[in-house]
Formats: sequence, C-alpha cells, structure tokens
Amino acid sequence: MITQHAEMRGSAFLDEVIEATPGGERIVHCLQCGSCGGSCPNGADMQYTPRTIFAMINADKREDVLTSNTMWCCVSCYFCTTRCPQQIPITDIMYSLKRLAIRDGLARDTDAPALAKTFTDYVEKYGRSFELGLASRFYLLNKPFAMVKMAPMGLSMFTKGRMALRPHKIKKLDQLTAIIKKAREIGEKS
Repeated sequence: MITQHAEMRGSAFLDEVIEATPGGERIVHCLQCGSCGGSCPNGADMQYTPRTIFAMINADKREDVLTSNTMWCCVSCYFCTTRCPQQIPITDIMYSLKRLAIRDGLARDTDAPALAKTFTDYVEKYGRSFELGLASRFYLLNKPFAMVKMAPMGLSMFTKGRMALRPHKIKKLDQLTAIIKKAREIGEKS
C-alpha cells in the first residue's frame, strides 16, 4: 500500500519518508491547510513551512528537503501535530527527515548532528544528559572559540542550580543499555 501511494504520486521520496515514520502514511492526507506552519513557534525561521515540505516530498524534491533548515528549526513541541485536522504525525516526520539528512550527509549549515551525537553519547554513558559536559565537549570539538561566549550563560546556570559540575548515573543503567542495544539491532535490520 505504501508503494502504491508513491507510485500514484510519482515520488520515491514520499515512499522513503512513509517507511521511515511510524504513522507516516497519513502524509498523503495533507490538505495543505497551513495549520502546521501557523501553529509553529519557529515557523518564521524555517526555510519552508511543513506543508511546503510535504508538497516537496510529494514532488520528489529529496535533496531540497534534506538540505533545508526546516526540520532543524523544529522544537518538537508537537503543536502542529495536535492541530492537524488529518492527524498527520508532523513532528515525527521532521525527526525522520533529520535522520535521513544525517545518514546521507545532507545536514548542512547546522550543528544539530554533532550536538545530537554528543548528547546521545552522554545518555548512553550515564542514562541522562550532562549539561556541562555536553556544552564543553560540543564546543571544544566543534566551535572552540565560541565557547568563550557561552561562559556567562554556563555560570548563570550553575549559580542557579541548573547545571551540575559532574555527571550522575541513573539507577539500573544496564536496562537502558539493553534497550539501546536492541533498538540498534532492530534499526540495522530495517
């Protein structure tokens, strides 16, 4: 059925997005009403609105979509998803687009992949984020000179008790590690 949608509309990219997104087959029901873009707190920063992205996916404009900044501007608030009259999982589609862009080396002009890698490394090691380590490691490896500009914010977060000086592991980290391992195995089979 999924391939049938792509063939009807002539888009292999549509098929790819549907396959990559749980519930993604709902994208074919987009009415182009604009509720998603009108709901988005970051809509003004997006190169294309979600409805435009959906039209581009349908038109098989894969590289244009995956090199745009739209999915990187998504703050995952799910407001677009809750307001969609067709119940399209818009935020989840944005996550799928991010994964595809990273996988294919098309994530340009964004620090998001490097930041995501640093974040996931800490989650795997401690079971949670470690803000001081996250910021320090990310900036040292990717933008060492910009780190100086971040110091006042870091100091403010520390003095307000919003940032610890050392990481803390969650209880039963071995269970999280097993979940992550299983998810990777499933992902490799797909």
